[in-house]
Amino acid sequence: MACVMTTVEDRADPIEAIADFTAGFSLETTRPSADDVAALAGIVPAGASVYVTAVPGRPARETIETAAQLRTAGFEPVPHLAVRGFASALELDDFLARASGQAGVTRVLVIAGDHDEPAGDFRSAIEVIDGGALQRHGITGIAIAAYPDGHPRISQQDLDRSLADKIQSAEATGLAVHIVTQFGFDAQAILQWIGRLREFGVEHPVRIGLAGPTSLATLLRYAKHCGVRASAQGLARQAGLLRQLFAMSAPDALVRALAQARADKHLGEIAPHFFSFGGLLRTARWAAAVAQRRIALEAGEGFRVEPPPTEG
Repeated sequence: MACVMTTVEDRADPIEAIADFTAGFSLETTRPSADDVAALAGIVPAGASVYVTAVPGRPARETIETAAQLRTAGFEPVPHLAVRGFASALELDDFLARASGQAGVTRVLVIAGDHDEPAGDFRSAIEVIDGGALQRHGITGIAIAAYPDGHPRISQQDLDRSLADKIQSAEATGLAVHIVTQFGFDAQAILQWIGRLREFGVEHPVRIGLAGPTSLATLLRYAKHCGVRASAQGLARQAGLLRQLFAMSAPDALVRALAQARADKHLGEIAPHFFSFGGLLRTARWAAAVAQRRIALEAGEGFRVEPPPTEG
């Protein structure tokens, strides 16, 4: 990975680096209410990307309704396309047609999904990337999932090969590609993974998955469910006393470390992608405040978000 050497004198101002890094943030949500989506419009800049998680067993119409609400509110909806959940190519075509027609969807995150056994013909994301259905329904770009912490059931070698194959297939069919990572808690692991990616010649934009403000207990529950093991164990050690598990935790230290590395090194195009874990508005307010430079550095590695200025 090529690096740009800096000195103490020309190093980026930390607050500026943090705000600049956060300014391009995206959000991930599951089932926001209509009121949440309406409120989001007063917090997050128009045009921001909001990814809509695919929940096993959730009717496809709910995902499309959420995407349509987000589009109407001025956001860019990016639904997850969990290919193992589709019973047939016809069902996939129907979903894409309605997502495009009702919500103006032009980008999707293509994943295999959490189904142990596929509901129909599709076993892997690359089958849909290769198949032509995306382009037929006006999809011009896709996100591909990546795992800086590794995957509980897939080796690192297979992850690397799969990522390269998906990128090659997407580009061969004219689809723009960006990468979205699973959330993690270890800045060094994330930065090492980005370094490997760039060394392999993969220069595509990367959205780095981070957990929005929530309780440590919630983070550990989601980390266990999603297979984020090594860094989750570190998070548990950092939590200390049991009572701290129910205190709120924000990703300030991670954001600060990643922002400083982005300012000091050639990491390519990277931006934070905040998982909201049911707290969409809380996460949005926190991210927006950071992007607006309403922060104060803490001793050590983190920072705190300052309250908005009072009028009068």
